[in-house]
Amino acid sequence: MEFEKLKRLLGVENSEKDAILEFILNDVSEIIKNYCNVEEVPEGLFNTAYRMAMDLYRNENIGHEESTLGSVSSITEGDTATSFRQYVDDNFKETVLKNYSAALNRYRKLVFS
Repeated sequence: MEFEKLKRLLGVENSEKDAILEFILNDVSEIIKNYCNVEEVPEGLFNTAYRMAMDLYRNENIGHEESTLGSVSSITEGDTATSFRQYVDDNFKETVLKNYSAALNRYRKLVFS
């Protein structure tokens, strides 16, 4: 998978987030290899891997100390106050995996222990 291609797909133009994007590509690669029980990401899963990487980048808020804010829980108009629900999905990687499991299952190999 190409690092520069992921940057273009996400619309990232500078090198400020290179370390984050590199981590995400490595993480997605590791997830696919572990799930499919293969040594390398199959070429037929490259587009799926890019989609998974884009989902992880957009949803996990990697590179920020604070968690991602969820939906608005309350709004006050007089003197303007807005509150957000905290939304942290601890199982986001598993959710992403479920979204792509149909594609990944085509390349999955059985392993006997």
